[in-house]
Amino acid sequence: MEFDVVYHGRRLTHRDILFIRRLIANNPDKSRWFISRELCRQWDWRQPNGVLKDMICRGLLLRLQRDGLIALPPCKRIINNPLLNRQPPELIKVDQSPIIGNIEEVQPIELRSVRKTQYERLYNSLIHQYHYLGYTQPVGEKLKYIAFSHDRPIACLGYSSSVWHIGCRDRFIGWSPQLRKKNLHLIAYNNRFLILPWVKVPSLASHLLSLSARTIPSDWLRFYGHPVYFLETFVDTERFRGTCYKAANWILLGKTTGRGKNDQTNRQNRSLKTVFGYPLHQDFRRILCS
Repeated sequence: MEFDVVYHGRRLTHRDILFIRRLIANNPDKSRWFISRELCRQWDWRQPNGVLKDMICRGLLLRLQRDGLIALPPCKRIINNPLLNRQPPELIKVDQSPIIGNIEEVQPIELRSVRKTQYERLYNSLIHQYHYLGYTQPVGEKLKYIAFSHDRPIACLGYSSSVWHIGCRDRFIGWSPQLRKKNLHLIAYNNRFLILPWVKVPSLASHLLSLSARTIPSDWLRFYGHPVYFLETFVDTERFRGTCYKAANWILLGKTTGRGKNDQTNRQNRSLKTVFGYPLHQDFRRILCS
């Protein structure tokens, strides 16, 4: 029997389904939490930093149950899911007096990594209030930055785990689907970029992109235990032209198809995005394709 179940890059076979059924049958008194963690251990399904992919595995098990392929044990307790019940970020007020001038006048600029620091709440608040997409918690690995000028926040940049499949990016790198699955964690996705609306400084955006590109590799290695060698981002062509990315020497890779990851119609159902990439190592192709 053939199955076409792919979840977060893992393709399941009929043998995998049988293995999960046996695991559940052999542990009739165990919880779903136990089943998901034990399955991760059996498959050695881990994040690059060694942590079990427990939440991803639970999502997979729920999908298999919805599809009628397995029968999970009854829920023993209702656990608050912070992803489903997440509250909007707390609103934090900051000084909104105008900052106007040239790049030299706002120096020195300090780009702080604020993930798991006292400033992370400030980052979430600023993105929630002033970014047109608002704040959503990124999935997977992530870093958050606030740029400060004379102790005042002037901009925010967010990076997270890479997008699973982008045709123009994958062709630019030249990797196979198997190598993409193996090495995708070596790419970081610039998911948010915000210059606060009262800050009017020419060339600030490209300056911050260049500064973050110099900062990301060591920060990612220190935080997650592995480096990144390539950055990517989307620019909504209905809103922006991507001028700051071009000025910071990001490479125009192409455009998206305008279809979401779960699209079944093969028709455009959202705005086209321009895709930009930035190599962080001169041998990035050899590394990502090895």
